[in-house]
Amino acid sequence: MLLRTLVLALALAAPTTQAATSAPPLDLRVEYYSKAVSPEGVTREVRYAETMLRRPGHVWVMRVLPQQAPAAEHEHSVHKHFNPVLLPRHVQQDGDKTRLEYVDARNKEVIAVPPGEYGNVDFDGSWTNAYYLFDPKLVQAMPLSQRPSAVAGARWREQQRNGSFRRVLWDEQRQIPLRIESGDLAATTFHRVEVQAQANLATALPWQQTKGYAQREYGDFLD
Repeated sequence: MLLRTLVLALALAAPTTQAATSAPPLDLRVEYYSKAVSPEGVTREVRYAETMLRRPGHVWVMRVLPQQAPAAEHEHSVHKHFNPVLLPRHVQQDGDKTRLEYVDARNKEVIAVPPGEYGNVDFDGSWTNAYYLFDPKLVQAMPLSQRPSAVAGARWREQQRNGSFRRVLWDEQRQIPLRIESGDLAATTFHRVEVQAQANLATALPWQQTKGYAQREYGDFLD
């Protein structure tokens, strides 16, 4: 989740608002990539993927684990140490409030996270950022780019400031970024998010499958 924060850091530099949920439901695969060159000449790369379900009032995000990921760690340490990376994240909009919880299907538990602990699980508290992946108002404030788009209805917007850049390929109809790129002009850092919408929408929604689960608090897992 740290990479997601780095990619969107420029977007979050400006105030965000709790935009109304007017965008269509989507099932997404989101791929994150980051590269950084250290002063010692070491290049570090990070990549991972998540699936995301977007419905009115709900966002469900789950990490895609490759087959070679250590199964023992996933099965035994999640419950004991509460690793938010390995548990599905459920963000809800309840009126003008945003609520965050994690779902541990293995132990049949729903873990609520209070706003004061959002920083510990790498959540900025913004419903807008959770639902749209990039604040639409910030997108509209960015100048249109001459960069061509191969996707009908999607246009690039681009901005440079203080030696850094960010580019967003924004799908107007689906109200989602198809690609986000940011970094510095010196090419020492680069971050990319690629978003692919799935052809069909899931009908079995995972947050509706938690009836009977024990309700726990994030504080229960603190030492």
